[in-house]
Order: sequence, then C-alpha cells, then structure tokens
Amino acid sequence: MRTDLPTIAELAASLNAGHTTSVALTEQALARIDSHRAAGGAAFVEVDDKGALAAAAAADQARAAGCVASPLAGLPVSVKDLFDVRGQVTRAGSKVLDGTGAAADAPAVARLRAAGAVLIGRTNMSEFAFSGLGLNPHYGTPRTPFDEACIAGGSTSGGAVSVALGMAVAALGTDTGGSIRIPSAFCGLTGFKPSARRVTLEGAVPLSTSLDSAGPLARSVACCAAFDAVLSGEALDSRPTALAGLRLYVTRDFVTEGLDSEVARGFDAALDSLSRLGAHVIPFDFPELHRLPQINAGGGLTAAESWHWHRALLDERGAAYDPRVATRIRRGQQQSAADYLTLLRERQVMRQRAAALLRDADAWLMPTVAIRPPRLDALDSDEAFFSTNGLVLRNPSVINFLDGCAVSLPLPAAVPGVALSVCGLNGADARILQVAGGIEKGLR
Repeated sequence: MRTDLPTIAELAASLNAGHTTSVALTEQALARIDSHRAAGGAAFVEVDDKGALAAAAAADQARAAGCVASPLAGLPVSVKDLFDVRGQVTRAGSKVLDGTGAAADAPAVARLRAAGAVLIGRTNMSEFAFSGLGLNPHYGTPRTPFDEACIAGGSTSGGAVSVALGMAVAALGTDTGGSIRIPSAFCGLTGFKPSARRVTLEGAVPLSTSLDSAGPLARSVACCAAFDAVLSGEALDSRPTALAGLRLYVTRDFVTEGLDSEVARGFDAALDSLSRLGAHVIPFDFPELHRLPQINAGGGLTAAESWHWHRALLDERGAAYDPRVATRIRRGQQQSAADYLTLLRERQVMRQRAAALLRDADAWLMPTVAIRPPRLDALDSDEAFFSTNGLVLRNPSVINFLDGCAVSLPLPAAVPGVALSVCGLNGADARILQVAGGIEKGLR
C-alpha cells in the first residue's frame, strides 16, 4: 500500500502549475501496472497503453490552450470490467462474454472521457460481480496491498488495487451489496456508494437492477465527490461539516455482532474519538435487521434478477462460469413471481422503518466489514467461501437493501483493512459526503 499518493485536487493543482504533465502521470501509472503484472498481480484484465497515452497527450494540449474540462482532466482512472468502453470487450470478469468490442462507451464512461479523464484500463472483478470477496478463477485474484496472502475484497477488487498501488488516481466501480465499500475497506481506500440511479448503469452488465449502483473508489472523500460529480452530472455540496453537535447513530444489533476483535477495537476507538470531538454518538435499536437473512434466504433480489439476465447464457455456456457464481445465480430459478413481489414488499417495509428510526440522524455509523481481509488459502472449500462471503457482505448489503448511500473511510488508528461506514438513506448523498468529510478530517 502506497501512503504517498496524491489526491485528485493535488494532482490537478500540479498540472495547472506546470509541475507535471498528463503524459508523465500516465507513463508513471503504466510503469506501475507493468511492474504489478510482472510480479504476478491481477488488478487489470486489459490495459490500453496506446489509447491512454493518446488521451494524455490530448489532455496536455487542451490544458495548454486553457481548456480544463474537470478536476479529472488528464488523470489516469481505471474502469471496472463490466462497463462498455468503445472498441473493448466487456467480459465482466468472465470467459462467457468473450467477443467483439463494444460499439460505444457506457454513459458513465463517456462522462469520464468528456471530463478529460485518461482511461488506463479495465480492472479485474468477481465474475459478474457476484461476490464480496473478489476471487476470480479466470483472471486471477487481486490481493490487498497490506498482505499478499489476503484478498482485496470484491467485487471491484482490481479497481481497489489499481488505486491503492498508484496505477490509477480513482476507479469506476459498482456496488450491489458492498462491491465498492468492501474492497475500499480491505485496501485502505475511501469508497462512495451513491444512492441508486444517481449514476446511470446503462451500458454495464447488471447484477441486480434493484440494488446496483455505480461510484468511485479513491483516496479521499473529496476525491470521491469530484469523481461522483462527473459520473452523476450533479455537483453536490460536499464540504466537510464540523463534528461538534452531529447526531451519529449507532446500533449495537446485527451490524456490530460477531466482529473481529481488531474491527471492534477500531470501531469503538473511532466512536470515542468522535465523542471527544463534540459529536453525539447516539445508540438506537434496529432489531428488524435480524430478519434480513430470512427475507433473503432464497437468494434475494440479487439471485432473482441475475437469473433473469443469465438464464439463457447459463443454458448455453454454464460450464464456463465460475461454479460458485453459477450456483448463486441459479437460486433465482427457484423463486416464483410471488416470492419476488414479497421481496419487494419486505424491502419497502424495511425502508419505511429505517426512515422512521433515522429521522433525526445526521448519519448512521457501522463497521464497513465485520472482519479483516481473509487469507485466500482459507477460502478453498465451498463452505468457507460462502460463509465468509456472507459475513463480508452482511453490513454493506444492509444499505443496498434500504436503498441508501454510504461512504467507507479507512481508520488510520486501526490495523490495516478496518474501515468505518458513514451511511444515510436514499437522497442523503450530499449530507453523507459532508459528514464523512468531517469525520475523515477529525480522525486523521
């Protein structure tokens, strides 16, 4: 894990001052990618050296002419392998979708390109984004920069590693049950899961149309906000808020059960620090969350909606899938229309309950992930894989089910891989970025 990496704002200032160029930054990123791959790293499935250098040269020319489209202009960014990039094959971390290149950019990618970002490559991921662990039997499994024996988390595994190792300034990822926040936590980054539908997912391979959202993995809250402004077309007021007087809600049921001792210590220490800085840490009960395992026992919305998209492909090419992914998708085949409608109703009831409980909260705090990054060799058996995957997804998936938004922040005083999530309900994106920015500043 590199600790000397500059933020988007710092790099933009350096470019504006003429201290560096986009070509130089891109060449540096490409050199780091080459070193990473030479050492057996699996962050990228495809690197566009030629296209990236051409885009960087164009960005330098535009800047010299006084045209700077956004703070991302001239900066190398990575794209998760499930977004269409014109001329490139969208594989979604699978061998099943090998074929011709996309005819056009996905809108989110097109917005990055229009903002002057340098698209440096496609990052590895859990096949079809269907895991919180980031294992990929086709293209290799990215590891956390803190410990090569441990996984980077998923599903945006390669995106997280690309940013943590300085191969990209930020990464475009997706989050259906934690796929931005989990790898951000495991790799010491900041990740922002915006409210669903703020960023279009047209031109991206879906996992669950009800739960999917797209957002950034980056180096700070301000970096995430700058990236989100490009993706969403909405520049939110994300200025950090003062901590004094904030009402930060914490529930000691469900999301704080069964924590690793290091995670529990890091979380409690963060709450103590926030209290000393003047925030009000307010306990509340949300026992209804204990019903989530029962509600989703049949695979939930993810299985139902992924089965709808994959059913023909599974019939034709099921043997080419990661068996663990295929098993989870096929659970959706067992759900009836009535089961699906019941899931939607249960979700609405839970959202209404959350709205009532969190009515007066500035944010809801929880550990991003209940455990530290697990070792890859501890996930060999299906039993270990599925049980660990469920535990890793448990906390972040609550926010997706509630249709909310969240920022995951690394905890600098904790052991590596431990993170705090600052959470809110749908539409609270600006406030959550403000609170997260204040907490980030206070906990430094």
